[in-house]
Amino acid sequence: MHILTRSDLRDLELDPAEAIGLVEDGYLAYSAGASRNPAKLMMDLPDRQRDSVAYSMLGYDGSLEQAAFKTSYRQGGTSADKYYTTISLYDDATGAPFALLDGQRVGATRTPASTALIARSCARPGADTALMVGTGVQGVRTLPYLLSAVGSLKRIRLFGTHPDGIRDSVAAVAAHFPDQEVELVDDVEAAARDADVVVAASGRAAHPKIRLGWLPPGGLLISVASKGVQEGTLAEADYTVATSAAQVEVTGRRMAGADGEYRLDAELPEILAGRAPGRRSDDDRVFAFSSGMVITDIPVAHALATRAIAAGRGTEVALWS
Repeated sequence: MHILTRSDLRDLELDPAEAIGLVEDGYLAYSAGASRNPAKLMMDLPDRQRDSVAYSMLGYDGSLEQAAFKTSYRQGGTSADKYYTTISLYDDATGAPFALLDGQRVGATRTPASTALIARSCARPGADTALMVGTGVQGVRTLPYLLSAVGSLKRIRLFGTHPDGIRDSVAAVAAHFPDQEVELVDDVEAAARDADVVVAASGRAAHPKIRLGWLPPGGLLISVASKGVQEGTLAEADYTVATSAAQVEVTGRRMAGADGEYRLDAELPEILAGRAPGRRSDDDRVFAFSSGMVITDIPVAHALATRAIAAGRGTEVALWS
């Protein structure tokens, strides 16, 4: 089995269009019944003073014939240094283990790709303004991915509280869209009222929780498993989308109404397959809850691992010798 560290993967980049294509293929294979993605298993750890949590995901990508196990552990809610995630890949065609790799780069690639696919599928026609809220690891690549997927976008706005994350987010846009201006904002509510697409990827939000009603008619609010969105948003939206209905039950219950009730109108894989619409009308305020699915981790992890191994990186371990 090839072991690939964070350092082995750090400077490997997939082009936004390639990453979006890989993730879309993962969703489509799942929608076609060729893949499997059971709901994630999540466990809160007993010491709530630290807000620790651990979870795992198991899945199978039928197009690549790769099975995968993903594990995550986070101690506390504010330090990226205490969040650890790994993904192991097994080749179902040969029956051999393939790679064990750090999951940070995988998540930082498939998450903005999923966000971009939601925006492409659910934004109102002609959407031209996007607001990104959050500059953590999962969010810094989001803006160039959005620009790659939604060709009508012209105005890009960003709110963040971490100087390094703001710098990296602006640099990510410049790397792929050198002529695109990124406007930094400090009033999330005012910026949301003028945005066609709002992506909420903030953790312990240093801003008022985003309300769907701030967005104009036709607005799309995408929550990347974010705590920066007002509770009950699933119950308030004109149209609701999730990457996975099963995973809303695990990670998205706070988005339900006060009575615990909510509805989902469509899942993203079905929208991408053409079996469900991304919205019902141009005036719908749409809320999309994006929860990570291992069937989108697998193609990204496989692509990164393949490139890293071809470049002679990592360590091959005879773990079962």
